[in-house]
Amino acid sequence: MNSISVSIPDLPTDEPTPLAIADDLLSLLKTSTTEPRSDEQLEALSIAVAADLPVLLWGEPGIGKTAVLTQLAASLELPLTTVIASVHEPSDFSGLPIVGDDPEQRGVPMAPPRWAVELVKAGRGLLFLDELSTATPAVQAALLRVVLERRVGALRLPPDVRIVAAANPRASAADGWDLTPPLANRFVHLHWAHDQEVVVRGLGGVWPRAELPSLDRERLPEAVSFARRAICGFLTVRPKLIHQLPGAETQRGRAWPSPRSWEAAMTLLAFATAARVSRDVLALLIRGVVGDGAGIELLAHLDRMELPDPESLLADPTAAHLPVRGDLRRAALEAMVSAVQSRPTRQRWEAAWVVLAQALETSAADLLVTPATALAELRHEDWEVPDTIEQLSEVVSITQRASQSVRTMGASR
Repeated sequence: MNSISVSIPDLPTDEPTPLAIADDLLSLLKTSTTEPRSDEQLEALSIAVAADLPVLLWGEPGIGKTAVLTQLAASLELPLTTVIASVHEPSDFSGLPIVGDDPEQRGVPMAPPRWAVELVKAGRGLLFLDELSTATPAVQAALLRVVLERRVGALRLPPDVRIVAAANPRASAADGWDLTPPLANRFVHLHWAHDQEVVVRGLGGVWPRAELPSLDRERLPEAVSFARRAICGFLTVRPKLIHQLPGAETQRGRAWPSPRSWEAAMTLLAFATAARVSRDVLALLIRGVVGDGAGIELLAHLDRMELPDPESLLADPTAAHLPVRGDLRRAALEAMVSAVQSRPTRQRWEAAWVVLAQALETSAADLLVTPATALAELRHEDWEVPDTIEQLSEVVSITQRASQSVRTMGASR
């Protein structure tokens, strides 16, 4: 029987296949770089990750939550482990029961899933729990130990494993569920929204770089002391906010105040203080753990803590340290003038003018009009006009005339 041989011509080695060319094009499209860029959302996420608190990113589908986590893991040089919560069973997080040689004596061990074993072997990583709002209540219950105790079955995740989750609002989630209150209360909730400039620049090949905060080692004890003093002082005057489970079912699935979330708020406040973050970033973090209402009250309490003691300003006016923010600086100056009004003496009156003159060097003139005018009205006839008043009189006069001109123009329209 004759054999028939079929010869297959060799493909030219110097000419790529059409599919290889397509792969090259896809590779070029996926090539991008990063740049340092001020981004409040990204900074808040980095602070929470550094503080080793579980984070939950809320945002509409396609907003870029997964891409942010991928880039964050790459920037921090952490292996990324993605687990889609909605496609797993409760046993995938609590462990599968395995019958051993002697179950009566040794019990039945709970075998962890493969992804948990690989995380333990790596010793570090970023665990990304995606689609959390589509996980059933039974799966959410199984996730409690993972998020809080870092246990998966019989395994304990290493300390260098950080946990970040993502969820879509129930209205835009496929078969979405509200988060159970126990699970929701374990997260720092950050609302993720797209920034037009970031998206456009990113599609052009340059995305913002996620970086861990730069903590000032010398400020660590001070940061812890300030955070404890702030939280304890606030809860002393607002004890009803220590634990306040929302009445509405949907609000229970977000941030709300409890002893657990106040502890997280204290941790975040210490990290934010040591990293010198902006007030806007701090507001995202605080409201993300205790909710909007309690968070806004705490932020107002922090503002009051930043105000200097009026008596300290009057006692040593040349060494006065005023807040940087304009609204807080105005409040500090007006409080100082009120202190002089309550006990008007020539020495205190002149000290207040020294503080105002120093504030003029670093303040907008309109911040000084009200306190300077009120202080001038306190002068007794036998009090000599100090030299510092001359530094302020012209500025106050010009500012008042400018304000009068604006009011006149507005009335004539």
